[in-house]
Amino acid sequence: MRAIIAKRVDSGTPDTSEIRDLAAAAGYTVVGEITQSRKADPALQLGEGKAEELADEVVATDATTVIFDNRLGPYQTYNLGQLLPEGVEVIDRFTLILEIFGQRAQTRKAQLQVELAELRYELPRAEAKTSLAKREEHPGFMGLGEYDESREQDIKDQISRINDELERIEQTEQHRRERRRDSGFDLVALAGYTNAGKSTLLRRLADDLTVEENEDLHPDLDATAESQDKLFTTLGTTTRRADIEPRDVLVTDTVGFISDLPHWLVESFKSTLDSVYRADLVLLVVDVSEDIDEIHEKLVTSHDTLYERNEAPIVTVLNKIDKVDDEELAEKRDALSALAPNPVAVSGREGTNVDALLERIDEELPDWEEERLLLPMTDDTMSVVSWLHDNAHVEEVAYGDEDVVVSFEARPAIVSQARSRASELRTAAAESA
Repeated sequence: MRAIIAKRVDSGTPDTSEIRDLAAAAGYTVVGEITQSRKADPALQLGEGKAEELADEVVATDATTVIFDNRLGPYQTYNLGQLLPEGVEVIDRFTLILEIFGQRAQTRKAQLQVELAELRYELPRAEAKTSLAKREEHPGFMGLGEYDESREQDIKDQISRINDELERIEQTEQHRRERRRDSGFDLVALAGYTNAGKSTLLRRLADDLTVEENEDLHPDLDATAESQDKLFTTLGTTTRRADIEPRDVLVTDTVGFISDLPHWLVESFKSTLDSVYRADLVLLVVDVSEDIDEIHEKLVTSHDTLYERNEAPIVTVLNKIDKVDDEELAEKRDALSALAPNPVAVSGREGTNVDALLERIDEELPDWEEERLLLPMTDDTMSVVSWLHDNAHVEEVAYGDEDVVVSFEARPAIVSQARSRASELRTAAAESA
């Protein structure tokens, strides 16, 4: 697929590096670009002369697609379609992102979220087609597509059905998170912009465990995350176990943030962020090799997103330190100190400082409580002792003739459950006496 990149900015020099990366991630070969610095033209986004230049460039390069890094309105898409050769598709950055999401979506939830985002994007275009049709202007030429009188209501019905199914999936996932927490697991979530290295870091944190071992240890663990130098390799959530003695920690990788996302796209994927909002600790991963202004902007946006609903502590992880020297790293630490007051600098690729990150995770997670329980010697006592070995750090078990004393430390929720089980054992022993 041969594509022309088009971008307009109000002032300054247009930067097309990100849209080029997105196009490559979607499988396009960029064969040219048209940029302009001026106020948006309400009809064409670009000025009329520049739009004609774009059409000439499409012919000259035999491009099949024009990708705008701007958000195109329905009528702008239609008008541009009229200028370009027949069969040439016009898409904007959000349609492009949806294409990538559609290619990468593997789970039912991710596929539904992509479909929901596509429908939310299509709805105003369906409304525009209705308006054009009433004026007897029939859109086509790969602009808005053909007119279908019933399409608008069909989209609204589909959106409603998908929302219902996503809600059912989220309820199931919430029950899964609760089971994990009740089983003594601390929940850590990786957040940050796409391509910051979250999936690589996840694999590094769980490097001592294979996926098969994970599955044996806990039936709810998900398949391993891919680590690729591509945008959006993680669309759903991926969970693996990290070994931080004496804790049992589950680390979840999530879909990456991307700049300038419209509300309808954020809404479509917001349930993916629930695993971030409901974690015990959030690791905000940043690519420290990027320009300082870009890192700053991404941190601000990430904090705005996370602080909206997140209550867990946030630790900033400056990743990819293998790409910067010590002096540059020190300068960036200092410049970002207000947003990231005590970051951990690591290289997920090289494994540098990962031990320090594991120690920091242990420090930031909720403190464990120490407990000493006296259990009566009954038929069910050993099952409780076994449960404590599985869900807590048991320091000592002392067996007497008529009772068992267990000393352990665990998450507060596990301590509470253990006390409840001990009480049930004592009640049952008293009733049978």
